[in-house]
Amino acid sequence: MDKLLYIAASGAKQDLLGTTIRANNLANAQTIGFKAQLEQTRAMPAFGDGLPTRVFSMTESPTNNYEGGPMVRTDRELDVAIQGDGWFAVQDKQGNEAYTRRGGFQLSEDGMLEDGLGNPVLGGAGPIFLPQPVSNVNIATDGTISIRPLGAPETVLAEVGQLKMVNPDPANMTRGLDGLYRMEDGSLANEDVNVRLQTGMLEGSNVNAVDEMVNMIHLQRHYEMQIKLMKKADTLVMRSNMLLRIL
Repeated sequence: MDKLLYIAASGAKQDLLGTTIRANNLANAQTIGFKAQLEQTRAMPAFGDGLPTRVFSMTESPTNNYEGGPMVRTDRELDVAIQGDGWFAVQDKQGNEAYTRRGGFQLSEDGMLEDGLGNPVLGGAGPIFLPQPVSNVNIATDGTISIRPLGAPETVLAEVGQLKMVNPDPANMTRGLDGLYRMEDGSLANEDVNVRLQTGMLEGSNVNAVDEMVNMIHLQRHYEMQIKLMKKADTLVMRSNMLLRIL
């Protein structure tokens, strides 16, 4: 009975972890540039003394869904979306380089270009600063940033920087708790000049809300089944104790 109880309790715990992953995806169904986490459960051998047939269940998120999200037109000059594969380089809270698909940029009070979470957007030489006051910001498809100098004609644009865009193999990347991506080996991805942008656009989340809801219902039903097994194990133990008292 202890074995039945352990297996059921182990399965129920992993169902809760799986539900957490699916719930996080669902909560980010409207988050710009969000990539859905994938979830799976598999049997793992229990190491240590005892029979090698002992197993327990484990829920894991082996990778993410890297398919592109829907393009949303905003016509805002600081909104850009990557066409196809590629990532924007930003600076995380610890000052390290990280990568994101979130292209809704903004300017800080001192003119630093930031993503929607306040992380500095990086160019080839570090964070990008735009002269203040700034007007008529133009971001080209290759990431080149140009502005109209104060007092200059509308047709005159001055180049002030270029976005650093990379395109490493997603298999070599990992998602951090802050939602940013980094290289698994801690290295920095090389700039890729072939990455192209669409201006005045944002890439939406690639989460399929219907699929996530269906998966959550499946996990909840499976959790209920594990709870019933735990109750059954408890009932069997009680009946066994009653038989021992009779004997």
